[in-house]
Amino acid sequence: MFSTQTDAFSQLIGHASSVRSVIRTAQIAAATDVHVLIEGETGTGKELLARAIQQSSRRADRPFITVNCAALPVELAESLLFGHEAGAFTGASERRNGSVQAADTGTLFLDEIGDLPLAVQGKLLRFIENGECHRLGAHTPEHVDVRIIAATHRNLLEMIDQGQFRHDLFYRLSVVNMRLPPLHERVRDIPELASHFMQAAATRQQKPLTRLSADAIHSLKQYPWPGNVRELRNLCEHVSALMPGKLIDSHQLPLELFVSPQLRASPGRFSLPKEGINMESLEADLINQALELARGNKSRAAKLLGLSRDAFLYRIKKHNKS
Repeated sequence: MFSTQTDAFSQLIGHASSVRSVIRTAQIAAATDVHVLIEGETGTGKELLARAIQQSSRRADRPFITVNCAALPVELAESLLFGHEAGAFTGASERRNGSVQAADTGTLFLDEIGDLPLAVQGKLLRFIENGECHRLGAHTPEHVDVRIIAATHRNLLEMIDQGQFRHDLFYRLSVVNMRLPPLHERVRDIPELASHFMQAAATRQQKPLTRLSADAIHSLKQYPWPGNVRELRNLCEHVSALMPGKLIDSHQLPLELFVSPQLRASPGRFSLPKEGINMESLEADLINQALELARGNKSRAAKLLGLSRDAFLYRIKKHNKS
């Protein structure tokens, strides 16, 4: 069934201007048949956007084939994409189609296009330019009608400068180019996204709806979300599974949300200053910081410091902390 644009893009939740701009561009592109390049960090929803474009296009009822270019073995990439003839290489006992043939009359989604081997990029360029698909081991090409939507988290222009990506392929793919913003650039969308993921998790798990308190939402907004929307979805599924039907407060959220960016980025090895330190003062200060991050919850504070609760309580008593 051909989806309407409203239906197809309904899963792309958000009111941030950067997101709405991307969706408007995608809706316009969907009505055409041009190739599209989607840029954005891992977990921002590039495949979701690609599917929405396909579902709103004239190819909606045709195949949508996904290829993760980062997972293609270098020695088999050409065969997996363009197919091969029997005897084309050792082990090729029969003629086989590749992803390009499988996507005929439909859409080929090339995820992580920046990881496509350089040797295969030229063949992809030729296919985009004239629609000719040349199987490995074949003497004549075949014509295949495929729309390509590519996606990457890498900076392709930098890769071009470094000789790792073809500039002509880049311009062929990016007839329409759009960038999905990371979650930390669209903080205002976090409450709506979290609510949507909680509802979806409850439905999927067949459990009562878990809700987030205003304080918990505030904590979510303070977190930088290195895993983007995907990380938020996983967190919502986690708390929904473990605490179904409850109102979740900030102290019930996973600990990593409260660890400072400096500590998260730390390689795990403390560098002793040349002038030395006061060990007692350092320990007392770390206890204070842990209690503050854990909002007074001693068990959570102990986990932040990698201590058992008893060991932590001993250190509190040692430093006369309440």
